[in-house]
Amino acid sequence: MQILSLGEVLWDVIGAQEYLGGAPLNFSVAAARLGHAVALLTAVGDDARGRRALEAMQHHGIDTSLVQTASSCATGTALVATDASGNARFVIQRPAAFDCIHADASVLQHLAMLQPDWIYFGTLAQTSAESEQTLARLLESLPRARCFYDMNLRAGHWNLPLVQRLSKRAHILKLNEDEAELLSQLTSGARPFVLEVFCREWAAAHGIATICVTLGSKGCAVFTEDCLCTFPGVSVQVADTVGAGDSFAAAFLHALQQGWPLARVAAFANALGALVASRSGATPAWTLEECEQLMATAQASASS
Repeated sequence: MQILSLGEVLWDVIGAQEYLGGAPLNFSVAAARLGHAVALLTAVGDDARGRRALEAMQHHGIDTSLVQTASSCATGTALVATDASGNARFVIQRPAAFDCIHADASVLQHLAMLQPDWIYFGTLAQTSAESEQTLARLLESLPRARCFYDMNLRAGHWNLPLVQRLSKRAHILKLNEDEAELLSQLTSGARPFVLEVFCREWAAAHGIATICVTLGSKGCAVFTEDCLCTFPGVSVQVADTVGAGDSFAAAFLHALQQGWPLARVAAFANALGALVASRSGATPAWTLEECEQLMATAQASASS
């Protein structure tokens, strides 16, 4: 499977430590480890962090031929604070290099040769009109590609009309339960939140085939073919949740493309997300064997 990942690359600054991150980067690392060809369209600054980011992307097996250098902006950073449960809050510095991504004729020509099967994108990098226009140009030039929209709402870096427009481009939408409830409140007023009702209405309004809602330690819910199914999570000792949802997304897409039954798709995605959450940083080391073992342990525990 050929994947084009579009959007931010930034350094997650957690105390005195820095970890390379950004949802598209985290997703790309996981998808590459799962055996897929992944090209990342992003921009870094002409600075030390940018050079380190580029080296790390290459180390992780990501195609960096579309990575651009923005001379006018620094490589992105996010100051990360975690609570007692390991949940992360982000303060993202803008403007950043990833705000300068462009799709000129040479980029479109390169993509015409790649012919990606899937285009992955989130919300953060689309918050400027120029960036959203870049996405539109890419999709127009790649009509056969399907879109995976990983919502990832960050406070101060999104708005409802943008999310609605991006949702209309999605074949698969991933979001978390808090985001689903927030969108429900914004679009349905004081009506009580019911996840299945939200998924059914959002899918119908935006033409989405599959909606995946992560539920934290409770697992995930998947709405497809007019049915919502819930799948249990995997119990781990959480180090931090940074990057866990992005790895979940890569695992979900990977498993879905294998044609696995939905229960196995969800179990695999839950296991990889939990494995990443059990380790520090957005792209910790892990192996497919570890993920499969964790999935098997969770299934044995559930059946006992």
